[in-house]
Order: sequence, then C-alpha cells, then structure tokens
Amino acid sequence: MDIKSFNSIELDRIIEMAWEDRTPFEAILFQFDLPEKDVIKVMRGNLKESSFKRWRKRVNSGTSQKHLKKRSSEISRFKCSRQRAISGNRISKR
Repeated sequence: MDIKSFNSIELDRIIEMAWEDRTPFEAILFQFDLPEKDVIKVMRGNLKESSFKRWRKRVNSGTSQKHLKKRSSEISRFKCSRQRAISGNRISKR
C-alpha cells in the first residue's frame, strides 16, 4: 500500500501506534501492511523535526520494545492499560 493512500484517520492511527512504545512495528505491518522503513517515512513527514529525532532516539535505544524479538516476554499487550484513547491527535476525555 502506498503511503499517500492513507486517509487522515489511518495516518493518525499509524502515528499513534508508532509513538506508543509497546506497539511493535510488526503490529503496524500486520494492520496497515506498512514495513518499518515506511513507518519511519510517515513519522518523518508528519512530525516536527525535533519530535521525529526524539522518537527515533527512543526507538533505537537498547531498551526499545518496538521489535518483537527485542521485547521482554513479560509484555503481552500492545497498549498500556493506563493509556488514554486518542482520536484525531487529541486525547479524548472519558
């Protein structure tokens, strides 16, 4: 699937999943058929430069959980149970 063919809702969801530490790149690949290198392109094109650099530094750190092979076996969820729902890049109020 071409990166340009995502609508704004799908693009927001991809960014949300990429930003969340517990969501592995494999989950984004499964849901959106978007490999890691294309997720990086999406993040680079939709975040401020400083935000993108901060995200890349966090993802590339030795403790990153973004790859299933590197993640702790104790993590069985894609999303933190305390994370609030996000819609339209705004935190929704419950």
